[in-house]
Amino acid sequence: MSLGLVLPPIGVADLLDRWPDEPKVYKCPPTELGSTVTPEWLYEWIDTGCVPADEIAAIKAPAPALNARSWSTDGRTDAARLRRLYEQGYTIRLGNLQRVMPFMARLARGIQEETGYSNYVHAFLTPGQEQGLRHHWDQQMAVIVQIAGVKRWELWPPVVEAPMREHLESFRVWKHSYIEEWTAAGPDMVIDLEPGQSMLLPRGWVHNPFNAADEPSLHLTFAIRERTPFWIMEKLTSGAIEEVAFRQILLPVDIHGGALPGIVGATRDALVAYLRELDPGTLAERLRDLARTELEYST
Repeated sequence: MSLGLVLPPIGVADLLDRWPDEPKVYKCPPTELGSTVTPEWLYEWIDTGCVPADEIAAIKAPAPALNARSWSTDGRTDAARLRRLYEQGYTIRLGNLQRVMPFMARLARGIQEETGYSNYVHAFLTPGQEQGLRHHWDQQMAVIVQIAGVKRWELWPPVVEAPMREHLESFRVWKHSYIEEWTAAGPDMVIDLEPGQSMLLPRGWVHNPFNAADEPSLHLTFAIRERTPFWIMEKLTSGAIEEVAFRQILLPVDIHGGALPGIVGATRDALVAYLRELDPGTLAERLRDLARTELEYST
């Protein structure tokens, strides 16, 4: 079981059967993940420049992330420049490892088979006493696997309900007062994640991660893209394009004139009639197949 490489059995059960709405930390037994993805292995990816330049981020709080030209030459990763940024205190994020590492690709596919959710994995390498990303929240459940060093996570409950990709993302609805309010109130939880531990971090939970120790920190973030009823709704309506009535032209005079409300009403009624004719069992089987194979989706 692929989830068993990132979580202990109780953590796997929590994820598959209960889907926690608060952060949870687990002690994990040694697995193939820990013996394969070592600090030395990932530092070699930095020192050889093997990670594609567009899958890298370099962040040092409180400044914004650097432009890719800071670690690339002619569009390719410049290993010496990337190592220099790390030595200057920047957190280096190696993104989408499932696209460039066969082991991670197999692991991600296995997790999707088990959950029905596509997923991706980023590695974060943070020097001692440094911070990359500051306060933010994510739009999907994250499984944080601490590989080396200790990462401190200051956590606050969600300020928006059930954020999704392209909806209620922190950078889209950010308020300048948030950090001041969170700092004044203090974190709801403080977790020092140690090697051999994993954490489930539900979507929407505000987190401010940083390295409070002198030793470098390395962790992996597995982002698990949840499915939602909106996803089902999209699939329910997507097949309507096969009906010729839904492919007719809307004339400019219809869009700008008084006929549009009537056209909207007629289209709504036609869509309701179309949906009533769909067989839920047949569509459910199609959805199960998509859940195991669909890699990119926003809802």
